[in-house]
Amino acid sequence: MPLADHLTIRSARPGDETGMSMVLTEVLTDWNSTRPGDPAHVLAAYIGHPDRVDCAVCEGPDGAVGFQSLRLALPGNVYEVEPGWGIIGTYVRLDMGRQGIGQALFAHNLRAAQAAGLSWIEATIGADNLRAQAYYDAMGFQTYRPDDGAVRKRCAVSRLMENLI
Repeated sequence: MPLADHLTIRSARPGDETGMSMVLTEVLTDWNSTRPGDPAHVLAAYIGHPDRVDCAVCEGPDGAVGFQSLRLALPGNVYEVEPGWGIIGTYVRLDMGRQGIGQALFAHNLRAAQAAGLSWIEATIGADNLRAQAYYDAMGFQTYRPDDGAVRKRCAVSRLMENLI
């Protein structure tokens, strides 16, 4: 699905944290999560994270409507992802689903993953988050590893790049 004309995708930068925080807070509230979503957290955990490969933001006329973080997995990372892989997380405003935003964010970050030399990307998803599981399935991820309370999906960057070109 092509992205609507009024939406743009770019790399997030300082100054985007307030709009991205609004998106994240809405999603976390829907998940009944107590994870932080304030602007300072967004700036530190997504925009300025030291392991960041890229963080794509989707903007509409009224600001951020979604974003996707891609980090490099280092030894000892909290998700226990294989070092050298990418760790991905996607957040889209609930009223903006099914408009091609997630697909466009992923295309942006897939290019960033290839440029960074990543071979695999992993998404760790809550077992009850069926919407996110369906999204990552649609992007070409496959469940590969059992985890307590989560579904772990991965994709091979080279295989998906062939489909993107």
